[in-house]
Amino acid sequence: MADQVLPRRPANQAQAAEAGGGMSFNKLLLGGAVYFGLSFFMNWYTKKEQTGITVTDTNTGNLITVPSNIGTIPPYQFRPDRLNEGATYRAIPKTVAPIWAQDTHVDITVTLAPSFNAVPLSNTPEEYVVMQEKGFHINNYTDKRVIETTFPVPKAVQNNGTLWGHFYIGLPGSVLDPKQPGYDPGHAYHFAYPLTQYLPKKKIAKVRNLLDDVPGRDKIEEQEEEEVRQKGPIIANYYHPNASFAFVPDLGVKELNALPPAARHYLQLEASGARDGTGQNGWYYPMLFINTFWQLNSHMMLLNETVTELPLRIDLNNMASWKFQLLANIEFNSKESARQAAFGNSISATGDGSEIEMVKEIFIDTNPILLGITAFASIAHMFLEMLAFGSDIAHYRKKKDNVGISVRSILANVFMQTIIFLYLLDNQQNTSWMILGQQVIGILIEFWKITTVVDVRIRPSDGILPYKIAFEDKTKLTETEEKTKEYDEIAFKYMYYAAVPLLIAYGIYSLLYDSHKSWYSYIITTLVGSVYAYGFLMMVPSLYINYRLKSVAHMPGKAMMYKFLNTFIDDLFAFTIKMPLLHRLATFRDDIIFFIYLYQRYAYRIDYSRVNEFGQGGEDEAEDKIEAKGKELAAEKVEELEAKGKKVVEDAKAKATGADAGKAKKRK
Repeated sequence: MADQVLPRRPANQAQAAEAGGGMSFNKLLLGGAVYFGLSFFMNWYTKKEQTGITVTDTNTGNLITVPSNIGTIPPYQFRPDRLNEGATYRAIPKTVAPIWAQDTHVDITVTLAPSFNAVPLSNTPEEYVVMQEKGFHINNYTDKRVIETTFPVPKAVQNNGTLWGHFYIGLPGSVLDPKQPGYDPGHAYHFAYPLTQYLPKKKIAKVRNLLDDVPGRDKIEEQEEEEVRQKGPIIANYYHPNASFAFVPDLGVKELNALPPAARHYLQLEASGARDGTGQNGWYYPMLFINTFWQLNSHMMLLNETVTELPLRIDLNNMASWKFQLLANIEFNSKESARQAAFGNSISATGDGSEIEMVKEIFIDTNPILLGITAFASIAHMFLEMLAFGSDIAHYRKKKDNVGISVRSILANVFMQTIIFLYLLDNQQNTSWMILGQQVIGILIEFWKITTVVDVRIRPSDGILPYKIAFEDKTKLTETEEKTKEYDEIAFKYMYYAAVPLLIAYGIYSLLYDSHKSWYSYIITTLVGSVYAYGFLMMVPSLYINYRLKSVAHMPGKAMMYKFLNTFIDDLFAFTIKMPLLHRLATFRDDIIFFIYLYQRYAYRIDYSRVNEFGQGGEDEAEDKIEAKGKELAAEKVEELEAKGKKVVEDAKAKATGADAGKAKKRK
């Protein structure tokens, strides 16, 4: 087989990174901890630095600096001119090593252009040369550069064109421009990367005053036709004024197939296509990570013909390889999820990327101390929520009667929780899935509570509908249960007197002065506004029953304490977790009930006739204990008398037979 001559100096060749499908963000969450933990430990334990060492070039006799610890791959400066005999050239190398030493200093120039194709640096307008840095140390994590500038927006970018950044990087003193004489791909490289992003426009719900559409149908039909025309995602060009560029100096010797797609996306292979003697291995330039991880969609600027000038802040630094791979993978998969959701394709269980966006927003916009408290509170919230659900279920499972239980409050709570869920669903673009999930669990538990206190039956109806849902008592009510039912009716009667006029007044005000998406949205918003504003009234019947019974023992004490502790955590969440304004304000509502309940618990703490948490009366329980104790003492007394009687009989028999005669003692 004839020897193959390796290509050395192709003109202006751009190496495209290999793209491919990556694992979903769901898989990243499940396997990320194990993968990154083991990888970090193994890489740290076996890691070898590719710092520069000085060797003598046998061809010229000069001292040159080459990277160390690159295994069997020779330094790029000592690459062979021909492949080994019998070797096969591999277009995409199997293994790659750094072309320069890890602790190299580089010069970097960045220009802006509306085209992927670069123009010579000498022909680039000065206002589009946004960065020129000399001698940047790519292995020094304290070397940080910051550039702030402004630039005029090219016409093509104003008309939905991409703003490209052209990066020229090379060893100090080398020619950076591939179009200039003396350019050497072994000493410099160039690549282009988009600095604008095409994102689907966030759908903003159109609201209007519903009374404006009452006189005619023209406006409604016109708006419906416009919504039909705009059906589907609308992609727009967005720009972020903050750009972060980070070199990744410690990537080491890597197999291309082992790199995640996000990492391969930023890898720039040596431009000439040179290989080692085996034809299988090559080299790569220092990796520059265009970090868009912290560029939130909410901070993006929409580009159009009205935007004529833009600010730009560039942060140039270094980043460890483990951090780069973590950020790059999360960003890669979240952007892919958002893209799939925008075009109506199936997405992973983690959602459309908005959850990650929310987490990043918390990290950016929240005070670090408050963020740490929130992280601790999040764990406590989930733990207490689980304990509250479990304690609440256990309480109703063990309860034997309906003493102190407001059945109407449970039914009303089911209705209110359902209204809240429909409202959150109607405003799902402003609601976290965590909030929706907790709401669904709460509704299911409230439904189950109904079946524990009453029998739910379907009975024939005398009205319009043929059947109706009837709630029937499980057993004949005791006197205390009848009192509970009576107090429940009284409390709800007065509550209706207060709540219904307020609901009607709020509905009229909202219809006259507020804007809504539709009549359905108006009804849900009005109902949920009343629920949030007056929802604490649903606990008033229970507090009234406590007051009339002079007891709180029938309340699920543990569950109440867990829930009330969670109310204070919800107060903290109200400042950090994304939720609608009404839901945010409602988190402070239960605090009122909490303090009233604490007062009742203090006032009724010495109440020996109260009902305990298992539905058993205190007096009955005391009588049972006294009766059991009496029987126990009587049995012990009988046994004692029987023992004494047996002893008397035995002594009498002994005297009658003279058995004790020999035991008599002589009187002194």
